[in-house]
Amino acid sequence: MRPAHPTEQAVGMQAYVTDTDGVGGRLRAADDHFRVRERERFTTEPIDAPTDAYPHLVFRATLRGWDTNDFATRLSDALGISRERVNWAGTKDKYAVTTQLFSVYDTTSGADATELPDIDGADLEVLGRAGRALEFGDLAGNQFEIVVSDADQPETASQIADELSEFGGLDTSMAGNSESATETTPVGVPNFFGQQRFGSRRPVTHEVGLEIVRGDWEGAVMAYLGAPSDAEPESTQEARRFIEETRDWQEALDRFPNRLRYERSMLHELAECTASSDGTDEPDPADFRAALERLPSNLQRLFVHAAQSYAFNLMLSERLERGLPFDRPVAGDVVCFADTGDDVPAELVLPDTDRLQRVDERRVRSVTRHCERGRAFVTAPLVGTETELADGEQGEIERAVLDDLELAPEDFDLPGEFHSTGTRRAVLVQTELGVETAGDERSEAAADSLTLSFALPKGSYATVVLREFMKVDPIHLG
Repeated sequence: MRPAHPTEQAVGMQAYVTDTDGVGGRLRAADDHFRVRERERFTTEPIDAPTDAYPHLVFRATLRGWDTNDFATRLSDALGISRERVNWAGTKDKYAVTTQLFSVYDTTSGADATELPDIDGADLEVLGRAGRALEFGDLAGNQFEIVVSDADQPETASQIADELSEFGGLDTSMAGNSESATETTPVGVPNFFGQQRFGSRRPVTHEVGLEIVRGDWEGAVMAYLGAPSDAEPESTQEARRFIEETRDWQEALDRFPNRLRYERSMLHELAECTASSDGTDEPDPADFRAALERLPSNLQRLFVHAAQSYAFNLMLSERLERGLPFDRPVAGDVVCFADTGDDVPAELVLPDTDRLQRVDERRVRSVTRHCERGRAFVTAPLVGTETELADGEQGEIERAVLDDLELAPEDFDLPGEFHSTGTRRAVLVQTELGVETAGDERSEAAADSLTLSFALPKGSYATVVLREFMKVDPIHLG
């Protein structure tokens, strides 16, 4: 195995599965070099459906230079409605061209219902009405078309694709059978959580989460406020060093830039707690927890999710190190089965982690056949209060990782947004990969570029596919 970049190793991705040199290069040289189109599981009624039964207007938006949350705020302002009346299935990045569904709670009937505002960088198409708002469960996956610019050796891409086919236990004789005009190769990669889960430039989110799960609220706060990163401006690094050395919350407010609004919100809470304390200058554990609870609820949950993701990545890395297969089970594994719903998009195979089975020695052969046909998937845990660990060698891996991190399932019995029951996640993600180099007739890329196209189920990261091809500092994958 080839060792991963040190920044990736810091978040649990210890190695690449391919040995071939990467193509190099960088992403997002232009916004349209990173295109994402959502694949949803959501149906609509005609636009003239009665608004009492179908009060949500559904439209498709193609956004250029818009973060999903920022666009929703701009849209609600333009419509003169509460931001809470705008919903979507998946959050997308600003530096991309993204196509996704939105729903707006709107009981307007007639022609006015289709009159959405003109917003720069947004193309909006009304699709119809629905009886409920869009939500995360409606997202099935994403279709990607990504240009890698300034590649050093794009010619290595085909060899990397072949290695990924072998790793995924896939039949390359099926290449080219997708509906796309581009010739495709079936590939598989470890279903790691990508660098974005932990912070591309300052990967500390999981460190905060680990301290929360261990019950060290002060440690969690300091992991977020301190821990300066070389990727940050020097003034920000100095502010973080100051708070580590002094714990002077009030003075730190003068040093932390306004753009770090979450850090400043925590500092305000701690400064207020200190000012109101009975003669002491130090907050108690409840004050540190209160500082964390000043943050948005989704960010509170993200801390714990990142800790779970870090443990998951470590488990996958150890499975890889031991040479255990990812595409089929060994005795003791826990597998899940494929979602066979009629509304699953044709280009996606979706694991259903609500349908689990423990594989004993007698069932290895039969479950292997299910895995070969794309009907079952080996899993590892995202540990929570209801987690049951695997048996056999995979169980040894899971318990060893948790012991090293000083974690146990019961530790996730936490207050409020920090609580997590846990789940399981497939260890392998498979897709049909199209690669176009500058020499291809279809490609409009520059001579040192290549274009990769593929689809992934929700929760899987495009950068986890790209890292195998590029093998660069993950800062160039953001």
